[in-house]
Amino acid sequence: MSGIATKLQHLREKSKGIGTNSHAGKYLNQDFEELRRSCLERGQLFEDDCFEALPSSLGFNELGPNSSKVRGVTWTRPTELCRNPKFISEDATRTDICQGALGDCWLLAAIASLTLNKQVLSRVVPHGQSFTENYAGIFHFQFWQFGDWIDVVVDDRLPTRDRKLLFVHSAEGSEFWSALLEKAYAKINGCYEALSGGSTIEGFEDFTGGIAERHELARPDPHLFKIIQKALKRGSLLGCSIDVRLDSRSYLVKTCPPTGSRVYQGDMVQLIRIRNPWGQVEWTGAWSDNSHEWRSVSSEDRERLTNRSEDGEFWMSFSDFLREYSQLEICNLTPDSLTDDEYQKWAETEFEETWRRGVSAGGCRNYPDTFWTNPQFVIKLDEVDDDPNDGEEEGCTVIVGLMQKNKRHRRKVGEDMETIGFAIYDYSGKTQVHLKKDFFLYNRAAARSETFINLRELCNRFCLPPGEYLIVPSTFEPNKNGDFYVRVFSEKQADFQYAIDIDEDDISDKFKKLFGQLAGEDVEISTYELQRILNRVVMKKDIKTSGFSLATCRNMINLLDKDGTGKLGLVEFKILWTKIEKFMDLFKSRDVDQSGCMSSSEMRVAVEDAGFSLNNSLHQIIVARYSETNLTIDFDNFVGCLIRLETLFSEFCSPYGDFWLNVTML
Repeated sequence: MSGIATKLQHLREKSKGIGTNSHAGKYLNQDFEELRRSCLERGQLFEDDCFEALPSSLGFNELGPNSSKVRGVTWTRPTELCRNPKFISEDATRTDICQGALGDCWLLAAIASLTLNKQVLSRVVPHGQSFTENYAGIFHFQFWQFGDWIDVVVDDRLPTRDRKLLFVHSAEGSEFWSALLEKAYAKINGCYEALSGGSTIEGFEDFTGGIAERHELARPDPHLFKIIQKALKRGSLLGCSIDVRLDSRSYLVKTCPPTGSRVYQGDMVQLIRIRNPWGQVEWTGAWSDNSHEWRSVSSEDRERLTNRSEDGEFWMSFSDFLREYSQLEICNLTPDSLTDDEYQKWAETEFEETWRRGVSAGGCRNYPDTFWTNPQFVIKLDEVDDDPNDGEEEGCTVIVGLMQKNKRHRRKVGEDMETIGFAIYDYSGKTQVHLKKDFFLYNRAAARSETFINLRELCNRFCLPPGEYLIVPSTFEPNKNGDFYVRVFSEKQADFQYAIDIDEDDISDKFKKLFGQLAGEDVEISTYELQRILNRVVMKKDIKTSGFSLATCRNMINLLDKDGTGKLGLVEFKILWTKIEKFMDLFKSRDVDQSGCMSSSEMRVAVEDAGFSLNNSLHQIIVARYSETNLTIDFDNFVGCLIRLETLFSEFCSPYGDFWLNVTML
């Protein structure tokens, strides 16, 4: 199956709900319900052979099998540690999370944030688990990993020393959901030691599926207060932290970020509310619980906003917040995370690709000879924001995140994070073609990542004028292999396309040989040859077709014939072949009733999946022009329609675009 076919298969599975939180994929094909049922029937407690109670599950270096730090460690079940172990109490709190001997404070802060949002907590920690009813020594958790939710099974054998948990534990010692969650997270990352060192952002994202942005408060965005307000309206999770290397004062927790901010806009001052997830320690300056500033606030507002108990929550002015804290992290949630209609929702688009040495790992702009070989993706922004920032022209807000995959899991084999970044270029007036070296030599980036950095994910916020843009993700240096995942969150819906990347050097010898056999002596494929080839191939598939017409084949050649010969050369034919494979997979995925042809409603969805946003009159024209008398559309007409649309969209980009498309489609 081709790369495009694989992507479409993945999209087809997602369209059926597979990989969503409600229908998570089974990590390592382990089915929690089946495994638990089997253990109960056999009267045995579950032992996970995919993450065994062995030193290798602890670590590879400081916690490796020969390290003194793992001497005396035994794997013990909670039922052996206390008389009445609890999985999770009815009201999970931040005191359920106490750090052990592992440097994963970043993860603990993210886990603590779950206790502040019960809806998010229930997505990560499924209900119905306990040490009493149907107990079989098996538990499961759900994490987001690079676009998909996965269900991870673990047994409840936990690493202990002297009958005490080695890593995460609850303050009272009898609640175990956080320790078991940490074990499940260690499992998907290879071992416990792989969790040492990281950013709370990573935990935020893997517990929500959201995209997280980091704001350096020493250099704040001039519109940061409004960004925070908008984030809260969208149900985002917010965290802030103080860099202990820059500050030695002790009135704020410095080890892990407070979370759960919300904002109050007063007449004269901007206020922000902070929660310290570990409780007790609070801000004592202006606008703190007992400060004199509250005397100038009405008694009604003061009663509504203040809580004078030592609960770890406090107000402070936004200016003090910028001065006292170092970073703000905002995790913007995916549309499916928010079921409450009171929240506004982002539109999300995503894609996956790879950097491969010598093929698609071109490095950054410092390497002009190879930069253009990086994967390229097109985003189309049509609608401007509803609420633009004061003093700025209308634009389209987007958050672009570039994430490298599976690097934490591969630490134990010596791999570390690559240094990554991206650039964004104006793509207006181009077709769906991979741009070459000359374009990047003579065109400046419209936007770019703030820096290249060796983090799992790099994320930046932009406000761009409406238009089409090319996103080019890369490693800093060329020839660095890696898999990556790109997401774009936009305030309004955006369209995405892959820029087709084909060069003769990338074409396999097998395909070149096939092309030579098909093309004949002139080594080019004419309209008649193309018709014969396509009909021969499609007839072998489970698709209804009356055969490709010469008009459709001529349109295909006109779209791709760059040298004006009226025929297709090797590279041009390979691009067309890739498109046909994509169209065929798209056709099958939208032929819901498996009839071999499409209904008019299925056609409408398929056209939108192919990246064309059309008005009702254009959809009516398509049905009239391309359907049979029974309103069904076969494959050759489907391909003919998409080729026609692609040609017209590239030619009629004008203020009268819809009018000309209506006329020309007729």
